[in-house]
Amino acid sequence: MHDNEVVTVGPAPLSPEDVIRVARYGAAVRLTEDAFAEMAAARSRVEELAEAAVPAYGISTGFGALATRHIPTELRARLQRSLIRSHAAGSGPQVETEVVRAMMVLRLRTLATGHTGVRPRVAAALAALLNAHLTPVVHEYGSLGCSGDLAPLAHVALALMGEGRVRDASGTELEAAEALSRAGITPVELAAKEGLALINGTEGMLGMLVLACHDLSRLLTAADIAAAMTVEALLGTDRAFAADLQALRPHPGQAASAANLRALLADSAIMASHRDGSCTRVQDAYSLRCAPQVAGAARDTLEHARTVAARELAAAIDNPVVLPDGRVESNGNFHGAPVGYVLDFLAIAVADLAAISERRTDRMLDVARSHGLPAFLADDPGVDSGHMIAQYTQAGIVAELRRLAVPASADSIPSSAMQEDHVSMGWAAARKLRRAIDGLTRVLAIEILTAARALDLRHPLTPAPGTGAVAAAIREAVPGPGPDRFLAPEIEHVVRMVADGTLIRAAESAVGPLR
Repeated sequence: MHDNEVVTVGPAPLSPEDVIRVARYGAAVRLTEDAFAEMAAARSRVEELAEAAVPAYGISTGFGALATRHIPTELRARLQRSLIRSHAAGSGPQVETEVVRAMMVLRLRTLATGHTGVRPRVAAALAALLNAHLTPVVHEYGSLGCSGDLAPLAHVALALMGEGRVRDASGTELEAAEALSRAGITPVELAAKEGLALINGTEGMLGMLVLACHDLSRLLTAADIAAAMTVEALLGTDRAFAADLQALRPHPGQAASAANLRALLADSAIMASHRDGSCTRVQDAYSLRCAPQVAGAARDTLEHARTVAARELAAAIDNPVVLPDGRVESNGNFHGAPVGYVLDFLAIAVADLAAISERRTDRMLDVARSHGLPAFLADDPGVDSGHMIAQYTQAGIVAELRRLAVPASADSIPSSAMQEDHVSMGWAAARKLRRAIDGLTRVLAIEILTAARALDLRHPLTPAPGTGAVAAAIREAVPGPGPDRFLAPEIEHVVRMVADGTLIRAAESAVGPLR
């Protein structure tokens, strides 16, 4: 995917792939004619209500607990400006560019449905900001995940007004007014309801869910590769992964994971070496034997999260919302519970997947359980420490992932003078899931690096074509067993190979597509 691609944005749902193209790879966006038509039709109804004597929330009233005040016509432009300025109250570290761009394109699509009632020029300005690669500075803290991701989206809206700060395509931070001027974008003067329409959605947490689902799909395949390499290195058996045994418990994720393990371990000379009746072990430890059950449950959790994401990608979230028959109605669709729950659920699966990976690594390093491998896979145990401290690093990450698995969505804090008395904390759930995914990537990388070393130490026995191809890919950049070396750069190299799919491609070059 390249940044010269164009993603069309209209009333129809965006695909997860289109969100990734815009968010991560810088694709441009183009609003459809249907989008302009829908927005123009809905805007006419908002303008009717703005002129009416009866107060309409967000159009001629204040917001939240201040909704009881009717705002006179001459103050309504100020009302919208004040809303954005006051709500752009984020704090803490800056949020990643890909998250902000995901949030922007998802909110653009919601505007394009016409249900928010903004003028077409507002959506066009947001599209122009994306296409100019100007990314508003958004901060870590500020969203409670109810009434939408208010503060994060307000920082985006502030940039549309020519205020606040943005980063350009090179990553340089500058004043929004200067950046818009350079890009030839006219700042937006917000009219009735438009400030509220720009911020009252769950696009921040949804964008992070879409990105997380994309990344976890790759990591789940990497987890199967890691498990296969370790089972082989520890002289385990693949008989527990047989299709007829797996079918006795018909979870689709489990079946997919077991199929990967069978493919990766097929034709292993290491496994063949202990199938001659000399092995006295009846069964392997849980961390080996139950690998497809754990990874499979994580796969099924991911599939549920994708279902929720797909529904959200088809949603148009705002309050009030403009309906096709012209009604403008208040609602609670901005509550982030559906997204927050699955974000927390995924964090639990990530923590457990990392935990079983760390346990497998530890077995390879323990001379009492590694079935003939040297202590800590060291060249000269006692003089050398081998991978002893790499496992410490794993253990530290796993402990952190267990803390990150504590659900954010169970921790509502009332706000807005008790008007907003139950919130989702979905944004917080999304932020911790991003950290958890990074941690899982590192844990799996350490297991794979350790297993590759263990497989080398089984020489002259050779691994399966699938696991051997992964080990060979690692050896192109990371040397094999020997005296202790500076280990951190080797770990980081394999982290990148896990994250970018290099190791999956290596395995698939030998065994065909993995699931």
